[in-house]
Amino acid sequence: MVRYRIIHHTRYQYTEPVQLGVHTLRLQPRVDGSQRLYDFTYEIAPTPKKSMDWLDLEGNVCRQVWFDEADTTTLVIITQCDVETLRPNPFDYLISDWAMIAPLDYPQSLQRQITPYLSSPYVESPAVVDWAQQFLHQVDGNVGLFLTNLTQTIYQTCTYEVRTKGAPWPPAVVLSKQRGTCRDFTVLFMAACRAVGLAARFVSGYQRGDADQTAHELHAWPEVYIPGGGWRGFDPTLGLAVADGHIALAAAADPTQAAVVTGKLHSGNFSNGNLTATIQLTVLEES
Repeated sequence: MVRYRIIHHTRYQYTEPVQLGVHTLRLQPRVDGSQRLYDFTYEIAPTPKKSMDWLDLEGNVCRQVWFDEADTTTLVIITQCDVETLRPNPFDYLISDWAMIAPLDYPQSLQRQITPYLSSPYVESPAVVDWAQQFLHQVDGNVGLFLTNLTQTIYQTCTYEVRTKGAPWPPAVVLSKQRGTCRDFTVLFMAACRAVGLAARFVSGYQRGDADQTAHELHAWPEVYIPGGGWRGFDPTLGLAVADGHIALAAAADPTQAAVVTGKLHSGNFSNGNLTATIQLTVLEES
């Protein structure tokens, strides 16, 4: 178990004055069987005229904020939290007997719940489907081996690059280019899982990094629903299963619904804005 203090400073700087519309923030770490939240605070400038917390359909804590219709050239969001991760062993579960071999024959009650995580928001690519099916065939349908091999293959064959803006590339593009960001590798992993009938979703959050790492960025990874284990994370960017070095903020079937900050402008242009973010991640206690 590891306890962290995380300070996340986000700044939007606009070249021309804008009027801020409603914004939705998914910056509060989730609370579940793998992590516990001790403290969380927001600072937002300009000060919103109204704010409200609510749960979205995925169970993510969202803060919705409204601003006065005054011109501004900056939007600053600072969050601080103390959070403890609780799962040092990412494989501390037993897969249900009926779910060891894919494709899975889901019980009808479960099928209804996980359907959104089985359909891709992208146009299905025959190349990605064939690629995933080949992996499944190589391990004789074994779900555990499929997931670990998929994680390692993306890690070993794809080159990581920095791209701070923009949506994830479609899975077929990532597979073809064999390079991308963590969000690109995540959607490729999700598409491969869905192609063989495994429910997968997109997660936004933080990752501990190396002991001497001083700079941190937002991270993304996929989670797969494993009967008997629930939602379990895998990180193809780093080539490992998710344990106590990852801190989740939000998860969703569609990557756009796991974005940590979304918003509108009453006037002005988002393209004239420059985003900078700094994340300080400190280990407070480890056991």
